[in-house]
Amino acid sequence: MKKAIVIGGTSGIGYELAKILLSNNYKVCITGIENDFINDLKNSAQKNLEVQYLDCLENNPSQKIREFTEQLGGLDLLVLSAGIGNLNRNRGFTAENNANKLNVLAFTEIADYSYRFFENKGDGHFIAITSVSGHFGSCVAPAYHAAKSYQMVYLEGLRQKARRARCQKKSVYVTDIRPGFVATRMTQGKKMFWASSPEKAGRQIYKVIKNKEEYAYVTKRWSMIAFILKVLPKWVRVRF
Repeated sequence: MKKAIVIGGTSGIGYELAKILLSNNYKVCITGIENDFINDLKNSAQKNLEVQYLDCLENNPSQKIREFTEQLGGLDLLVLSAGIGNLNRNRGFTAENNANKLNVLAFTEIADYSYRFFENKGDGHFIAITSVSGHFGSCVAPAYHAAKSYQMVYLEGLRQKARRARCQKKSVYVTDIRPGFVATRMTQGKKMFWASSPEKAGRQIYKVIKNKEEYAYVTKRWSMIAFILKVLPKWVRVRF
């Protein structure tokens, strides 16, 4: 039985993906910070599911992942689905840097630790949920968009390492999932178009995992938006 950890898996995309993994014979550990959700999931007594509290801003995430891996009896797949995406509303650098602690610093620690773990093990798959937002800046949420761009470029570097590892007969893969709008609690009340349900997003992400794709847009139609954003002239983009 394969083992997976889904960080940020107690709700939204992460939880839907965790359910799909469970139905496909994975033993899964999901983490989150919402105690009500954690307690409800623990009380559900689902087979092959472990639920753990993990605040990536306060705890040492790499040490916690090491502990969860020991409890699972191994690790084949790690999905990082945690992030902060609140609008800035001119709250200043304190709020921006608080978001960066999760979206940049904790992200880097988890991504680096996961890749090194799988490379040393000789096989494994690291998946991170980034965003289409990484393709452009935004005056509404500048730190969030910049962080997502950082994540995408960092993952590109890890994919280069993974390709070299596979040349050495190590089955290591890194995948960047770039969602558009997904109807979760974090986006509740926001005006969105082409919004996917978490269930649909989870199904598409699982297919990407099975195919070991390097990156993918969720839903697929967002690849068109990404292409348009890349070719738009700067004088148009600054009007966003």
